Amino acid sequence: MRIIFLPLLVLFTGHLVAQKTGDLIHQDEVTRVEKILSADDMQGRQVFTLGIEKAADFIIKEFKAAGLKPLEGNRDFRQNFTMVQTKLTEASAKLDDEMLDPEQIIGFTAAADLTVTPDDHYQKVIVKKEDNFREIVFKYLETDKNFLILVDTSFSKNFARLSKFHMPQFAGSGNRIFILTSSDPAQYQIHIKQQITRQNLTNIVGVLPGKSLKNEYVIFSAHYDHLGIGKPDAQGDSVFNGANDDASGTTAVITLAKYFSKLKDNERTIIFAAFTAEEVGEFGSAYFSKQFNPDKVMAMFNIEMIGTESKWGKNSAYITGYERTDMGTILQKNLEESKFRFYPDPYPEQQLFFRSDNATLAKQGVPAHTISTSKMDSEKYYHKQGDEISTLDMQNMTEIIKAIALSSRTIVAGKDTPQRVKL
Repeated sequence: MRIIFLPLLVLFTGHLVAQKTGDLIHQDEVTRVEKILSADDMQGRQVFTLGIEKAADFIIKEFKAAGLKPLEGNRDFRQNFTMVQTKLTEASAKLDDEMLDPEQIIGFTAAADLTVTPDDHYQKVIVKKEDNFREIVFKYLETDKNFLILVDTSFSKNFARLSKFHMPQFAGSGNRIFILTSSDPAQYQIHIKQQITRQNLTNIVGVLPGKSLKNEYVIFSAHYDHLGIGKPDAQGDSVFNGANDDASGTTAVITLAKYFSKLKDNERTIIFAAFTAEEVGEFGSAYFSKQFNPDKVMAMFNIEMIGTESKWGKNSAYITGYERTDMGTILQKNLEESKFRFYPDPYPEQQLFFRSDNATLAKQGVPAHTISTSKMDSEKYYHKQGDEISTLDMQNMTEIIKAIALSSRTIVAGKDTPQRVKL
């Protein structure tokens, strides 16, 4: 009898969970949050403006209302960090008895005045002519440790292109010094001097502590910045409201925070994050990701542009990097009694898996994926002034948020753990 009635029990349980989700997630509330975040008075939520500060204050208010707690070590929900814009003013290097040309020196550092000698114990890396230059470069650009990278002169053209690559640095991050040389010097003295400008940025992060698995984390995230105010379009509209990009994802994060807080049954700790500076280089999520041991992050649900229908129509979304873990399979299994479907990313040529705020943790093996419905080959209002709430399907967007809530429940409960990312 247990075998005969088990399918009925599963069906009934699934129905109750879906019904409870429907009772806790309402379109009116989703619309309220979305409308505020994408309003003209948010001024397009561009970094370093009063508009994004106003958006941050609103998100903090909603996180408080959800009963979240600040991230451990933070006094409040603001995760503040500093980016350093740099302009090279002087560079010199002596390797053994050889003086180098300044064009043979590249520094990725936040220091205004830096001298490097063997006494500084930088880890030395030698890039040989048979190595993959691009792969090695990006590996070390993303580290926070101190490295001296000696690049073989056969890569002179690649090195010249790298010298034109400008990347703001996190204050206090490591120094990565690239030198174009075919030698491996025993003695060296490298000096770099820069003009620096400091810029403060803020992620908004709230925590719902877990029970039996409180040291295992599940992350729900979105970016709350957008493009700000620009040249008026033909209709005289100058505000890039970013209703879909990504007020829709931020609305989902706020809604999910309130949903899981009311359920009070998460065994794993849930972290809700609204990232800044996605539009200018994904710096908010990059900083956030560095604060965690990736081995403790069991899954990341990054939510990006869910306000319009996907290419499959209503009740559907896609998951970037679907094939790299079994997370999509787990989510779909939890939706067996639902008409909602998750699909693999239909735009693989656009490399979306590495172009959103999931990327930093995904590169460390975390099953970190972005959920979206955006038709990247034909989204009419993408990065345009017309990206306003009037262009969104709020009923469908609400159903997508419900589907994320339902599909994530076994991961949040600690019953399922997605595989690590295959890079």
